[in-house]
Amino acid sequence: MESGMLLSGGQRALIRESWQRVSGSPVQHGLVLFSRLFDLDPDLLPLFQYNCKQFASPQECLSAPEFLDHIRKVMLVIDAAVSHLENLSCLEEYLCNLGKKHQAVGVKVESFSTVGESLLYMLEKCLGTAFSPDVREAWSKLYGAVVKAMRRGWETLPEGD
Repeated sequence: MESGMLLSGGQRALIRESWQRVSGSPVQHGLVLFSRLFDLDPDLLPLFQYNCKQFASPQECLSAPEFLDHIRKVMLVIDAAVSHLENLSCLEEYLCNLGKKHQAVGVKVESFSTVGESLLYMLEKCLGTAFSPDVREAWSKLYGAVVKAMRRGWETLPEGD
């Protein structure tokens, strides 16, 4: 995970500036991300179960305290990636383990592209005109690096049926 080669100094600055505008309201912005995710792929909803409770609708899931905790955790992972833009490799083991956890609960690798679309959607909605094509490209590269590390978690476990 060579972040120095991945992102230019200008791209790192764009990511930091845009994240600073979003990170002050992580749950609010995370709700935008996950609302979009469930719009794009409603089949992901059953993956979110707490105390064996199945959510009847995305709205029910998005208002559950346990899910709001999940949103906070997702936003913290993004925050960690932004905080370590110069040295993303220090997050490699953590992200690989996070990938293993996602595989264990039934998340498919393909779903990460939908999450990426949802992340870009959230950034666009929250940043408005500040969400330029350059900002989109920088975030796409960062997200790609994070997913690449998480995918290693799939490679270390046998694929389930």
